[in-house]
Amino acid sequence: MRSSELTTGRTFGVTFDHGDDFFPTLADFCRQNGVRHGYIPMFIAGFAEAEIVGSCEKLENPEAPVWSKVHLTGVEAMGCGTLAYDAETDTVLPHIHTSLGEKARSATGHTSHLLSAQVQFLVEMLVVEVTAPAMTRPKNPNLYDVPLLTFDS
Repeated sequence: MRSSELTTGRTFGVTFDHGDDFFPTLADFCRQNGVRHGYIPMFIAGFAEAEIVGSCEKLENPEAPVWSKVHLTGVEAMGCGTLAYDAETDTVLPHIHTSLGEKARSATGHTSHLLSAQVQFLVEMLVVEVTAPAMTRPKNPNLYDVPLLTFDS
């Protein structure tokens, strides 16, 4: 286990516009506001389409990460996540999980790691900046190169 006391900075209310691509818009927000580290305690959204981690096939190794994706359309979503910074690429690395309900299928639900999404009508999000410690997401070679959140001193 790893833990660190977080020093928080600014708190933002953020709305995305109809048609926005979720991750590029989040990256624009972070760049425009100088947010490198933080967390998203919640967001609610409508997505015209979204891709999440998942598989309909039997997993060869259930302990290994799943890299395939499931494509969904016409969903309502809620989620949360963390924001870590990669100094080498000067980019923020979001890790977002979401629960989505397909409107045309009796709100059938799916929950997983969000890979992409196209906004339909809205995203309403809270973002809390973390000013210390630096939060990074290096790949762990002992765990299938999964990028794991770390707190730098």
